[in-house]
Amino acid sequence: MPMCEVKNVRKNNLSLAFESFDKMILAPSILAADFANLQREVEMINNSLADWIHVDVMDGVFVPNISMGVPVVEAIKRHAKKPLDVHLMIVQPEKYVEAFQKAGAETISVHIEACAHLHRNIQQIKLLGCKAGVAVSPHTPIASLSEVIQDIDLVCLMSVNPGFGGQKFIENTYNKVQELKTLITEKSSNALIEIDGGVNQKNAKPLLEAGADVLVAGNFVFSSPTPSDVIRQLKQN
Repeated sequence: MPMCEVKNVRKNNLSLAFESFDKMILAPSILAADFANLQREVEMINNSLADWIHVDVMDGVFVPNISMGVPVVEAIKRHAKKPLDVHLMIVQPEKYVEAFQKAGAETISVHIEACAHLHRNIQQIKLLGCKAGVAVSPHTPIASLSEVIQDIDLVCLMSVNPGFGGQKFIENTYNKVQELKTLITEKSSNALIEIDGGVNQKNAKPLLEAGADVLVAGNFVFSSPTPSDVIRQLKQN
């Protein structure tokens, strides 16, 4: 199949992934999974009510932790039946986005704080046939997205400081979600709002009411003896 046709097929599949949900999108974070049994964990997500698989990539430079790279993403993709939502917490992401696209990423988010030429980064991701996301750390003002919000498919709002799982949810996130929702409306953007960090049953509904579309849940899901039940409960919000 010619490359242009491959990209068109991927684009169509991604459009369905973004538009076919009448409720919120739930993306369990594989970072919190049992890496010794990664295939089992991916298959659990496949068989659950989850919509995406969230993949956190950390380089030990942009954030003080190292998680996984291209080979692990390739391994996840071999077993995944849900779209891979790849969150790059790395410096110079433009050097690696193509490799992650080839590994199976369908959505790629880069950090605004790591991109000297953000618009160029967004266009690069889109030219590869992926949905383009921009991640925003807790200290970064929503206004910094104003000039690119119409080009973004997804805004990943960090509700913890990036780098480690299991952190406490930052309460000011509710205000940032509302502010971001206002910006999206004012700019006639189609961007989805994704929340990443400390999501649980207590804050899920308030986040959705504030305007969130996608919830990433890691430790809250995988620390449970029955993760699929937790996923089902979160989807009921």
